[in-house]
Amino acid sequence: MAARELGIQVTAVASRTRERAQRLAHELGAKAVTYDELPGMAELVVVATPPTRHADDAEAHLAAGSAVLLEKPLCATLESADRLVSLAPTGRLLYAENLAYSPVVWRMLQQAASLGPLDHVEVRALQAIPAWGDFTKPAWGGGALFDLGAHPLAIAMMLGRPALVTQVSATLRQGTTHQSDEYGEVELAFSSGLIARVVASWQAGPAPMWDAQAASSQGVVRAELMPTPSLEHNGVEIALPKPTALVAPLEQYGYVGQLRTLAAASRSQTSPAMSMHFGREVLEVTSAAYFSAKHDGRWVLVPFNGTRAKTPWELWTT
Repeated sequence: MAARELGIQVTAVASRTRERAQRLAHELGAKAVTYDELPGMAELVVVATPPTRHADDAEAHLAAGSAVLLEKPLCATLESADRLVSLAPTGRLLYAENLAYSPVVWRMLQQAASLGPLDHVEVRALQAIPAWGDFTKPAWGGGALFDLGAHPLAIAMMLGRPALVTQVSATLRQGTTHQSDEYGEVELAFSSGLIARVVASWQAGPAPMWDAQAASSQGVVRAELMPTPSLEHNGVEIALPKPTALVAPLEQYGYVGQLRTLAAASRSQTSPAMSMHFGREVLEVTSAAYFSAKHDGRWVLVPFNGTRAKTPWELWTT
């Protein structure tokens, strides 16, 4: 749908079943194909397969000459992420953190920068557990913090820039009907001294509540991401640009900007901010958080120096 807004033609769709591929292809006016039948040398390929497939699928399309938009989480293991970072050419892979391109987030980052050194950051993503997909199965790689938590972690890390996360402490709560985590709470210690708090939960009500807050001695910036984007600076509303897309959320939540950025980076062979390196950085934090939760919330260094061959779920449970 974002491609349609930008006048980019979707030519082919592949999925795990022919029926799924045909349904989506019909909506987009494209051809349903198998993974093996995807055309080589496509200008852009969106990879939204399960995390365990991300590295192999992205590498195959990069090798065929395509630029790749790779859905978050970047990979299921840091070992796969390391391999991908070593192979992907500059500007040919974009980590799919759509909120980095949403007007409410980038305006929040601008307002937060005016506050000087931050002494408080909190980002939350609270919603109901997914009623579809394999998100709660151990084979996915992790639960709420691994999948949903990639968004609030990324926002907190962007707010903390240029400082980097040096260590994390985390607690996780398992679901009652499955083995994955449904609730994750993480403290991020930055090289600047800032301690940020991130919460990712599938134990909230049916209406999602996503918000972020940053503060210093000079003021407070607060953003509401869901259910309706809004932004305040010291209690005064900051106007957000009115969406021009036919489907407003495509623009409000950064999907149009994200795809536009990939197309531009591919043409200019430049690396966007949401590069594979940033995606791996988020996965470093996530892996360290799961390992911390296994050890009762002890502080764990970032970059993560434990085994890189295990998924976050395995780091928590084995």
